[in-house]
Amino acid sequence: MTTQFDLELDQDGHLVDYTIWNEAVAQQLAQSLDLELTPWHFEILHAVRQFYAQFGHSPATRPLIKFLMKTVSPDVNNAVLQDKFQTGLVARHLSRLAGIPKPANCL
Repeated sequence: MTTQFDLELDQDGHLVDYTIWNEAVAQQLAQSLDLELTPWHFEILHAVRQFYAQFGHSPATRPLIKFLMKTVSPDVNNAVLQDKFQTGLVARHLSRLAGIPKPANCL
């Protein structure tokens, strides 16, 4: 049985308070994408949070992929992320699942 949290989200579906994020919260957020997160997904999401902590903003897709290639695996690319996260909106959905604000350049 999965525990459901009463999450406070902004109008774009991102956590209002990114500090409450944990893997259970991420899995709950992923349910809206019909996505079951694996250890690989969590490695990516932890790296997205690391980007946010290091640079002070949510990443756009290109800088995010460059960061993931250096910190997670050189095999990470846009197509892999789109496939594994079941979305074409990589930066936006990864930021959402990682519990950080929507990237500034996303509509």
